[in-house]
Amino acid sequence: MNRPLTIECEVHFNIQAKGRKELHSGHAAAAVAPGRVPRVARLLALAHRFEQLLHEGVVKDYADLGRLGHVTRARVSQIMSLLCLAPDLQEAILFLSPTVQRKDRVQMRHVLPIAAVLDWKKQRQRWVELGGKALA
Repeated sequence: MNRPLTIECEVHFNIQAKGRKELHSGHAAAAVAPGRVPRVARLLALAHRFEQLLHEGVVKDYADLGRLGHVTRARVSQIMSLLCLAPDLQEAILFLSPTVQRKDRVQMRHVLPIAAVLDWKKQRQRWVELGGKALA
C-alpha cells in the first residue's frame, strides 16, 4: 500500500509595511553563470523547436515558420541546416560556455560550412580544425 509522501522544509514569513508578508525559504537561489548563451546555440535549439512544430503539424512548412518568425524561408532553411550536424557536434554547440564579452567564439558562419558536409566523420574533422581558430 502506498503511503502519501510528505516533504518538510522550514519557511519564514517577514511582516512588512501594511501587513504584507514576504516568504523566505531555507534554500539559497541558484547561481546564474555570467554571460549569455552563444547565438549559434540558441539557433540550434530553435531548429529543434521548429522540427517539433513541423512534426506535430502545428505548422505546414518552412514558409509558415518564416511568416510566424518574420524571417524569410531561406533563413529558416539556414537555421534548420544545423540539424544536419552530427549529434555530438550539436551537443558541443548546445553546451558552449557562455559568452561574457565581445563576440561569440563560434558563429553561424563557422558552423554552416560544416553542416553542409553530409559525412559526420568529415564534419568532426572540420570541427576540430575550427577548434584551433574559433574555440581557443
